[in-house]
Amino acid sequence: MYITCLDLEGVLVPEIWIAFAEASGIPALKKTTRDEPDYEKLMEYRQEILKEQHLGLKEIQKTIATIEPIPGAKEFLDELRSITQVIIISDTFTQFASPLMKKLGWPTIFCNSLEVAGNGEITGFKMRIADSKLTTVRALQSIGYDTIASGDSYNDLGMIKASKAGFLFKTTDKIRADYPQLPAYETYDELMAAIKAAME
Repeated sequence: MYITCLDLEGVLVPEIWIAFAEASGIPALKKTTRDEPDYEKLMEYRQEILKEQHLGLKEIQKTIATIEPIPGAKEFLDELRSITQVIIISDTFTQFASPLMKKLGWPTIFCNSLEVAGNGEITGFKMRIADSKLTTVRALQSIGYDTIASGDSYNDLGMIKASKAGFLFKTTDKIRADYPQLPAYETYDELMAAIKAAME
C-alpha cells in the first residue's frame, strides 16, 4: 500500500514568504528553507522582521488571498489522488494554508500553527512535531504504508531519502548538485510518471 507525501510551497503553490516579501517591499523576507535548513531559526528571523515592520497575520493573509496554485498543480493533484492516497506535509501554518487548500480541492495537509495575539501580531509558532516531514513518513511506514515523497527544499530531504521512492521537484541548482543521487524533475508530467513507475 502506497501513500504519497508532497511538500506544498514550491511544489504545488508559490512560496508564500516570497510573495509576501514582494507585496510588502521587504526583500529580507524572501529567505526560505531553500536558503536556511533550520526552520525554527528561519521563523525566528521572520518574526523579528515582522515585529520591526509592525506587520501581522492580517497583512500576510491578504497576500495569500492573491496566490494561485502553480499552473497544472491542481490537475496533477487530482490525478494523483485518483490512483493513490496523498498527504501534503508542510512546515507552513494552518492560518496560511486554508485558502490555498480550497484552491487545490481540499487535499489533506499536515502542518503547524501560529500563535497570534489579539491585535494580529504573530507572537510565536507551534511545530506539530520535531522534524515533522521525516517523523510523519516514518509513522506512516510504521502502520504499513510504503511512502513516496517529493519536495524542493532542504527540509524535504529527510522524507525523500527515507521513502521507498523520493524525488526532488523544482529544486535549486545547489540542492540538485549536492544530492545527485536523488532524481530531480521540473514538470508535473515527469513527476507523475516517476510516481507511477515507483508504484509498479
